[in-house]
Amino acid sequence: MKTTVKVTPRLGKVLKERGMTQVKLSELTGIAQGNISRFDKLESHKDTHTVLISRALGISIEDLFEIELIQTEENHQSK
Repeated sequence: MKTTVKVTPRLGKVLKERGMTQVKLSELTGIAQGNISRFDKLESHKDTHTVLISRALGISIEDLFEIELIQTEENHQSK
């Protein structure tokens, strides 16, 4: 079995749950609003942005993402 990890950002959902805008989060973190807007669209994130956002929201870094472990069987084909 092979385990693949699928990580999906969920900042938009967190902000919606809290009734917070990207502009307000930008003010709290010092991160440009445009960078916050792109957070959920990116596959990689600046470490500093991730830390600042999680601290400003009072949540763990892991809570900023949906993490799914996908197990698949490995195919061993001989040539």
